[in-house]
Amino acid sequence: MRLPVLLQLGWVAAEAAQADARSVEEVRAVLDGVLRDGEPVMKVAAVIAWERLDPQEPVRWIDLLVETLSDLAVRPRFEEIWYVVGVEEPWSREAVVTWAAELFDHDARTAASFVVRLADAAASTGDTELSGAVLDEAWRLLVLRPSAAPALLPVAGRLLDDPADPVRLRAAHLLAVLGRQSARYADRLATLLDDPGKDPCLEGTVGDYARWALTRIGDPRAMPGLVERLYEPYREHYGRSYCVSDPRLPDVDAVLVPLRAHAGVLLPDLREVMRHHAADNGGHGPLTGALLKVLKAWGPDALPALPEVVALLDDATGSLSIVEVLAAMGPGAASAEPALRACNPLNWPGYQRNAAWATSHMGGDRTAALRLIGDAVLTEEGPYYGPVHLLTDFGPAAAPYADRVRHIMENTDGISRIEAALALWSGTGEPEPSISVLAEFVLPIADGGDEYWLFGEALRALARIGTLTPATRAALRTVRGFDGRLAQERNYEAFLQDEELRAAIEYLLALP
Repeated sequence: MRLPVLLQLGWVAAEAAQADARSVEEVRAVLDGVLRDGEPVMKVAAVIAWERLDPQEPVRWIDLLVETLSDLAVRPRFEEIWYVVGVEEPWSREAVVTWAAELFDHDARTAASFVVRLADAAASTGDTELSGAVLDEAWRLLVLRPSAAPALLPVAGRLLDDPADPVRLRAAHLLAVLGRQSARYADRLATLLDDPGKDPCLEGTVGDYARWALTRIGDPRAMPGLVERLYEPYREHYGRSYCVSDPRLPDVDAVLVPLRAHAGVLLPDLREVMRHHAADNGGHGPLTGALLKVLKAWGPDALPALPEVVALLDDATGSLSIVEVLAAMGPGAASAEPALRACNPLNWPGYQRNAAWATSHMGGDRTAALRLIGDAVLTEEGPYYGPVHLLTDFGPAAAPYADRVRHIMENTDGISRIEAALALWSGTGEPEPSISVLAEFVLPIADGGDEYWLFGEALRALARIGTLTPATRAALRTVRGFDGRLAQERNYEAFLQDEELRAAIEYLLALP
């Protein structure tokens, strides 16, 4: 009973701090007494209880926390006495590591130091359970704090050699999300490509994460067999099982989209997977959308896959993704124009104008396409207002529609406002008022906003325009200095989105 009571004292005293100073002093005396004379596990509980009264107090006891949590002789004692109110089972030492690590969330440097010190202690005693817990805490810290990477990267690199499969898997996962920062470990990762080690509670093998890490580094040793390995979870099932825990494997498009430079090596296997998947799933399977995203991103470099893309066109779906892929492929996809125009998807009245837009990219009639799209923009009412975003690709030729585009920009919000602002600039060649409108999606981020998707769309639009307002430039400098992921997700996608947004910020700040 003593340990859960001790933990509760910290909560109660914090809540009563303003109203009952005498009782708070009594609690402080109890905590001081435990830290002076208590057994090791009780001392850890006292530090945690202290944090509710003074967040800086755990920093003064960090040596005690590291020593106790890494003491193999003390480890069994946690499961004997660490009970909390409302939970029937005791907490393990590894669970308490998480609780202790959270004490330093307000101080990124101390948090990283705590993890590194625990990792060093685990290495000195061969404590694989603690090493696994350390990597979990490293992940929790890295997904929030980019600045922690230099301190934690060597920890993950060293643990690639751990004898325990779950530890190697977590280490490879951390190196994967850190991307090119992990380049120094490429040779060691390459030796793990066939490592079958697993964690019973997590997705994938050590080899899967090592391969992903190499793709993030840009190492060609990851390419042979990559597509086949990514397809493996889908081969015998309609779709990959869903995993809510981390580490977890990335989506197929998240791996392949950045690998355009290796399209020549990857496309033969990708085309085979497309054919196999379509045959097994009646044309459009769960993986099809991801693969189409890849081909769109690869643009003309994906042209060898044109037959597989055209084979997906049918009147039942007429996927917008297929139309966008053909447009991205450009004039080299001109042979697909008859099939694109012949398709007449059910329940998609706007298909023909999207098809016309795509054929204009494939060498088709741009004037006819602009007329079709422009008429839709002129006649369709809000809140959608027609395909204003498609006007952007026609440049000054779309100038006759500028007044309507301006009206749309002034009467919409969110992504529609961003698209209209970019289309207005494209048609008129004038940065204003478009760049001031786009600034509306940038400035709030500097003040702590979290609409990162719209922020990213605004950055991409500003990059095309090539001009910033002074306020936008100042806001981007502020955002660049944030020690936090520029992302709403708290999984591997946080790293990808953060990298993309920070790269866009650097590009924009380099503009004259």
